[in-house]
Amino acid sequence: MKLLLSLSLLGVVLSNPLPQPGPNPNDPNDPFPPLPPDLTFDDIGEFPTFNGTGATMLRFGCHQLVIDRIDPLVNPRAIPSPHQHQIVGGDAFDAYMPLKDIAKRSSCTGCSYSDDFSNYWTSNLYFRARNGSYKRVKQIPNNLQFNDTFTTQTEGGLTAYYVSPGQGAEGVKAFKPGFRMFFGDATLRARPTTGFNLSRQTCFRCYTGPNFEGDNLPPCQDPLVDSWGMPQKKCFGIRSNILFPTCWDGVTLDTADHKSHVAYPLEGPQPFSAFRTALACPSSHPVKIPQVMLEIVWDTTPFNDPDLWPTDGSQPFVLSTGDRSGYSQHADYVFGWKGQELQKAMNAGCAAANCPGIKVQSLKKAKKCKVKPLVKEKSEGWLSALPGGIQAQ
Repeated sequence: MKLLLSLSLLGVVLSNPLPQPGPNPNDPNDPFPPLPPDLTFDDIGEFPTFNGTGATMLRFGCHQLVIDRIDPLVNPRAIPSPHQHQIVGGDAFDAYMPLKDIAKRSSCTGCSYSDDFSNYWTSNLYFRARNGSYKRVKQIPNNLQFNDTFTTQTEGGLTAYYVSPGQGAEGVKAFKPGFRMFFGDATLRARPTTGFNLSRQTCFRCYTGPNFEGDNLPPCQDPLVDSWGMPQKKCFGIRSNILFPTCWDGVTLDTADHKSHVAYPLEGPQPFSAFRTALACPSSHPVKIPQVMLEIVWDTTPFNDPDLWPTDGSQPFVLSTGDRSGYSQHADYVFGWKGQELQKAMNAGCAAANCPGIKVQSLKKAKKCKVKPLVKEKSEGWLSALPGGIQAQ
């Protein structure tokens, strides 16, 4: 299925075929799978086209809540946890978060949708200098889309997406209070050789210019700029994308691994696309849930001086897990939308950061929502080791 694109939204029209799949120039050992034949649209112009049919894509910014070395899912109550995270969302975030409605435990959120008290967190990115010291790579605001200036002015943080086929397709159900899930594996240091191919669920986009150049195709679907592992060349910023599964067992709010209660459609992991969430879920996980995607833009440009890079030319960036490969990229999610607000948005056919009937807040107010880090340690400036005493592996 092909979609008409809005020139005013895109600035360009994709009139040429997509790049052919093949070895990824960012990582020769990371070939991408074949691209689905219907994916001839841009992730900016796709959604307004079928917004009138009830399709929904929420895309909104979340200001930085805190940078801390705690993880209430994987290491509940541990202060500190093994590695550092950057966290956004509601101020109920803590080292332990019971299976409760966190919207009722929060007093503010850093997200533009003021009834979203969910928490989202990921590992951080660091630069490793020739002398072995480390410096945190700052996040920068995302690209302007849909006239959403909030997302272009956040300090740190990330952009959150919720995608649903909405009305006219089998219904997608919002998460229940207390629900949480985890994507990824913090222990990975190489491309997995078993299990699902997750190159469309987690990737790094290597911008080719200082103004988001190279951002032409949906996330994790352009072999010219996307890679499953860390880019192997200099970039004008690196964007992380992480997509969560879209099927749920309908009962369990969490499991020991924070993964087993969710699953992929029968056809396996699907790319970022409102069409794909309409695929059938397995009988073990029959409930369709919104496709949640997190997007983080890392400002790697201050480190593009070749004199700063290793003498052998290898890439110098490392996740806060100590991972140089990038395959340990992961994310945690704790649902915290107030009442039925997320379900209302999923049903309403909304696009981006302005959904009629769903409250938004000013950036000024969002920036006031902060929590103090529980772990007292140095994480800024040049460090002899990553937080937690971790060294690059």
